[in-house]
Amino acid sequence: MPREDFIRETLASADAAVVEIPLSPWQRLANSPAARKIFVLIALAIVWEAYARWLDNPLLFPTLGATVEALWNGFASGELEARSWVSLSVLLIGYGAGVVLAFAFAVIAITSRLGNDFLETLTAMFNPLPAIALLPLALLWFGLGVGSVVFVLIHSVLWAVALNAHAGFRAVPETTRMVGRNYGLSGLALVWKILLPAAFPSILAGLKIGWAFAWRTLIAAELVFGTTSGSGGLGWYIYQNKNEIEIPNVFAGLLTVILIGLIVENLIFRVVEARTVQRWGMQH
Repeated sequence: MPREDFIRETLASADAAVVEIPLSPWQRLANSPAARKIFVLIALAIVWEAYARWLDNPLLFPTLGATVEALWNGFASGELEARSWVSLSVLLIGYGAGVVLAFAFAVIAITSRLGNDFLETLTAMFNPLPAIALLPLALLWFGLGVGSVVFVLIHSVLWAVALNAHAGFRAVPETTRMVGRNYGLSGLALVWKILLPAAFPSILAGLKIGWAFAWRTLIAAELVFGTTSGSGGLGWYIYQNKNEIEIPNVFAGLLTVILIGLIVENLIFRVVEARTVQRWGMQH
């Protein structure tokens, strides 16, 4: 028998021997990231409810059922919805301004040695400084209002995003840069068409970190504003209900903060990640 026919028959028999075994429902669930995350959330909910019932002190730790009821009542009355919108509107202003400044700093740093030294010096000085520590100065400079909160939000976002963007730009291989130069690209054109797409995984990580920092800083700042003014967002809602000993409402406010964080992570950042770095084959 000719060697080619022997090889062909061997491969055909091997292919016929491979039988796809259908996965069981449990295996399909185990292979689903969404199902695994839901399982983690259910487990945490069970632990919450069990611990609250064991402690049996609603003034210290209310049950999940009482918290969900307070959450429902808060949204039904419109108060939690209004507080959430106040927080998110301020957050978007501060986060957006911080991201724009961060990219400006990163572009200046990658296009000039003086800009690189400037960014490294500023990040070494201000990145370790907690944003909330600047709130007393912000109150003196901008008074009680949105300006003070936006100032501390910009500080919380700026350095994390700038550092990640700059690190991503510097990690782009020299051969990739040479391709751009061969097409006559330089300066901002090189950054926009070559460096930005190549460094996008690092930039996206910086945007996630900046979002988390901004969200935490906003709630903390609103808690401080709660001691000085009668308006605010979710932080003020938490502070006000703490003073009124409405502990389920306090936990409902905290749960709202968590839910907004989960929504932003899974419906915004996850979608952007899937349509960019994962689709481009830069991340698995």
